[in-house]
Formats: sequence, C-alpha cells, structure tokens
Amino acid sequence: MRSHVWRQAATLVTSLVALVPIAGHAQSADSFPVRPIRILVPYGPGGATDITARLLAAKLPDAIGQQVVVENRPGAGGNIAIDALAAAAPDGYTLLVGNVSTNAINETTYAGSMRSKPSRDLVGVSNLTEVPHIIAVSGLFPAQSIKEAIDMAKAQPGKLNYSSVGGGTYPHLDMIKFTRAAGIDMTHVPYKGGAGQILPALITNEVQITFINLSSALPHVRAGKIRAIGIATDTRLPELPNVATMAEQGFAGHGTNAWQGLFAPAGTPKIVLDKLHSSVAKAMTSPDLKDTLAKQMLNLVISKSHEEFTDFMRAETRKWAEFVAQNPVKVD
Repeated sequence: MRSHVWRQAATLVTSLVALVPIAGHAQSADSFPVRPIRILVPYGPGGATDITARLLAAKLPDAIGQQVVVENRPGAGGNIAIDALAAAAPDGYTLLVGNVSTNAINETTYAGSMRSKPSRDLVGVSNLTEVPHIIAVSGLFPAQSIKEAIDMAKAQPGKLNYSSVGGGTYPHLDMIKFTRAAGIDMTHVPYKGGAGQILPALITNEVQITFINLSSALPHVRAGKIRAIGIATDTRLPELPNVATMAEQGFAGHGTNAWQGLFAPAGTPKIVLDKLHSSVAKAMTSPDLKDTLAKQMLNLVISKSHEEFTDFMRAETRKWAEFVAQNPVKVD
C-alpha cells in the first residue's frame, strides 16, 4: 500500500515538473519583449530590403519598448540569413526582413541545397513595403528605350551583360522572361551583395542592363549615372514622367514590384506574433516614417494580421514554383 502511495506521489511530482517549462514559456511570451530584438537582413547594406529593415528598426523601439538592432547576413542568395532565422529560437527575439526572392522564390530555386524551407520553417509577421521596379541601363550605354536596348542586344548576341542579386532571384527570373519575349541573348552576371554591388557595376558599364528597384536606383537616375528605360508599374511614375511603362513598350507583365516583409521562426507563440504585428503596424504608420518611406520610393503595405501575411507568402511561393517549373533556371 505504502509503495503504491509513493508511486502516485512520484507521478504527481513528475507531472508538475513537466508543466514548469510550459508555464515559464507562457509567462515569457506574456512579458515579451524583455531584451533587445535582432533583425537579420539577407543582403549587404544599401538595397531596399536593408533600407526597409533600418527604417523599421529606428521606429520599432518606440512601439515595442526595446532596442532593435539590424544585422546584415548576405550570401547564398539570401539563404544564409534565412537558415539562421529558421534555426533561431521561436521567441520573437530574432526576426528577418526578407523579400519575394528570399522568402518565396528561393524555396524552389535552391531546393537541392537550402537547409530550411521558408513556407514551413518561417511565419510572417507583416508585409512592410512594396518597391516599384524599373529596367535600367548604364549611363555609358547609349540605349534610350526598350526597343533600342533590344536592337543593340540582337546586334551583339551574348556580348551584353545583365545583373541580378543572384541566380534564381526575381530580377534574374524577370530578365529570363524579358529576354525570351524579346528574342535576345545576354550574359547573366549575379552579385551577392544586392544593390550595393549592382549599382557600381551598372554605373561603370561592367553590366549594361538590369531590373532594379527604384528606391535604390532613383538617386543615380537623377544624377545621370544610370538611365531608366522602362517601369514595371501599371502607370507612369511622377518621379519619372518621361519614362514609359513596360506595357507601353509592348512588354506588359514584365518586372516585379517587390514586396519586403518581416518574418519570425515557425513555432513563435501567437501572443508574440500579435504583439510584433501591432507594434510594427504602429511604427510603420507613424507620420514621419510614412513621409520618409515616400521619399525613398517605398510604398507602405501593412498586412491585416500575421496570419494574412503568412498565407500571402505561401501563395507567392506556389506562384513562383510554377514559373520556375516552366522556365528552369541555373542558380549561380
């Protein structure tokens, strides 16, 4: 009888001990955040993803009550940062600002080498910005329009270079689509450091043409160092009123206006995701930041909830997987 009582007591103690981590985890989630938050960026400094992350990090402390630091983790088309986030503790203290390439396309194009799977291993917090894209040429390259660029490429098959932020990224896929539609052959030159490497190469005519976001490119367009020859938006932009859209030049549907969003590891408690989403929405919609975003050519896009943005990211992943299946690409 006594041994039976002792066994019952031991079972009760074991059960209570097992509940301690759960209670501690819930308490920790309830009090989130109690220490600084780190935001990973999958590229080097200077591009739209980095700009978005740093603008968010500057305002988020006012909304969430903790310091926010940005850490650039470029390489492998963004996968170094993606894998780091997927391996991080799902507690809300390690986040990532990614984009359509890193968080939707890479899952397909890097399927053989990517350790993580964003649609499974990450969850969305919120969309943040959308960036208008242009097709641009070097200021040292004479083409003034899409037609002139195509004519020059046809006259020199394989001799002209185009850039991207890595094989299989959306600027690469956009250019594959464009070159096939135009019937031209150009050489792909990938750069791992994002716009911070693409722009100097374009300015010096190391590469002649590229799809690039207007946020990064606009100062150089205005300075005459690069030339916009087409815009991926549906209508012309007031900042570049003399530049025709891709559709006006016979290439409707070409070019991706890239979204940038905030992500957390899968398994992050809902209470933490809710706190992050509401804080991000408050930070990003502050009047002074909205003005700054507009000046940077970053269109503010905040998701209604973290669930909505997660669903959006997974739908984007499926869409680009279908494109890659129809247009196999080499990942450099």
